Amino acid sequence: MSFVAGLLVALIAVLHVYILVLEMFLWRTPRAMKAFGTTPEFADASAVMAANQGLYNGFLAAGLFWGLITQAPAIQLFFLGCVAIAGMYGAATANRRILFIQTVPAVLAMVAVLLAN
Repeated sequence: MSFVAGLLVALIAVLHVYILVLEMFLWRTPRAMKAFGTTPEFADASAVMAANQGLYNGFLAAGLFWGLITQAPAIQLFFLGCVAIAGMYGAATANRRILFIQTVPAVLAMVAVLLAN
């Protein structure tokens, strides 16, 4: 695996750990409300749902770290594909910004992993 591919996969994994923390533990804080464009009322009403979403982001991060530890391109590509698809769905249903936060970096990392192998 190339350094660039590994770095991109690691950065995306760390991003998803950060999203996990925001959604599971900081959902009602000003930082999370600013990041997700929510109000205190919405944050209170959706906290359980956000925690569930955060858990799924944690699974994505765990899969990416697993792929890095085992140096298995197939595992990395699978979880990067999951991130890219989740980003496309989020962009279509929630906020177009998600396309550039999740999908574009995941696709770039996929290309780097493919070129490295």
